[in-house]
Amino acid sequence: MPRRQARHREAHRGGRAGWLRAAVLGADDGIVSTASLMIGVAATSASRTSVLVAGVAGLVAGAMSMAAGEFVSVSSQRDAEEADVSREKKELHADPHGELQELAQIYRKRGLDADLAAKVAEQLSAHDPLGAHLRDELGLVDETRARPLQAALVSAASFASLAAVPILALLVAPAPARIAAVAAVSLASLAALGALGGYLGGAPMLGAALRVTLGGGVAMVITALIGHLLGVAGLG
Repeated sequence: MPRRQARHREAHRGGRAGWLRAAVLGADDGIVSTASLMIGVAATSASRTSVLVAGVAGLVAGAMSMAAGEFVSVSSQRDAEEADVSREKKELHADPHGELQELAQIYRKRGLDADLAAKVAEQLSAHDPLGAHLRDELGLVDETRARPLQAALVSAASFASLAAVPILALLVAPAPARIAAVAAVSLASLAALGALGGYLGGAPMLGAALRVTLGGGVAMVITALIGHLLGVAGLG
């Protein structure tokens, strides 16, 4: 029996851009903001209960804020895309010949000779003129279109999931080591998150891990210092 030739499928990562960005941003912010908030409160010599309440409040408020922010931001991007689609539809209806020539010119600029560019433009336009213009003129494809609800849900879920890490560290750590425990667990989680984000995005894992961990560490140190100063001043 003849052997079937396996289909060649390339694992491009561009289609992940929308949800991956929201997930990584939400998770990173969940750890950094919640851990920094808890460390800042703990540095004022506040009670364990106060630190816990601050962490839970930060988790809920942060998740809602991330969801709302992502939804508004990505909705604006989606509106811009829809405006481009509407404008392209009108141009195709008003001047189909001119739009066909415009598409052929795009292919000529990409290296095709004039005759081949015209034939490609004609065949693609006969099949799906709007799709051809959106893809080749505007760079809009379905896989990378803005999805506000998806971005909001992914961002909120990733924020809440990772914000729970420093809270759990506080619950299991002995009182004298609560700041160190929250910081250590949070930084380790940030390193793992950065490496995972680098892997999923096809970037160097070590560089991504170091970048995320360093940024989170700086945020925690500054917040701890401010909390300590407020505690010394009697404002904690």
